[in-house]
Amino acid sequence: MINKKLFIFDLDGTLVDAYGAIEKSLNFSRHSLGLTPISLTKVRRNVGYGDKHFIGLFFHSKDIIKALEIYRAHHKDVICKYSKLKPNARNLLHNLKRKKKKIAIASNRPKKFTDLLLDKLQIRKYFDVIYCGDEIGSLKPDPKILNDVLKYFNLDKTDAVYVGDMDIDMETAKRARIDAVFVKGGSSLLSEVKKYKDKLIVKDLSELLQLFKRIII
Repeated sequence: MINKKLFIFDLDGTLVDAYGAIEKSLNFSRHSLGLTPISLTKVRRNVGYGDKHFIGLFFHSKDIIKALEIYRAHHKDVICKYSKLKPNARNLLHNLKRKKKKIAIASNRPKKFTDLLLDKLQIRKYFDVIYCGDEIGSLKPDPKILNDVLKYFNLDKTDAVYVGDMDIDMETAKRARIDAVFVKGGSSLLSEVKKYKDKLIVKDLSELLQLFKRIII
């Protein structure tokens, strides 16, 4: 793992904590349609598969299109205010960049919201390429997003590692046959990813920073 040339990151729950913004937009949408609020814990456990899927979990089928419209309009206004970097995210990215490693994002978050986050949190400069599911027409766990990143750099699968916080990230890495790192403290519990044997588990990004100390410091 220490000789990897390319580090691909999931965004939400891995590098960025946007749960508060997602919860506010969801509950604004529910309130607008006369529904009761959803807890932050439940929000946290159900993100990661794209906002259409997420909204579909909390609204009647007849209301999904309207709810998604309300959600996206509201989210544009609150995503930057209620989102923050995960501890040690900037330090990790900075040191990887300093060692001239290739760095990419592969996320199911829509591109326009990803762009807002990267600019507000001032981390866009660390990434060589950013791929979002809606932009490439395919969502994780379809491995297309990781394969597209590899093609962009013209690198082999053995040159890359995918870092994420969810079972969907581990499944995507498995399908792409790319090594994976699971970061605890995001949306998925450790018990949910135990079935993925070929992965590295870290408690947080500071531990990942130390594990790769030989290449990034």
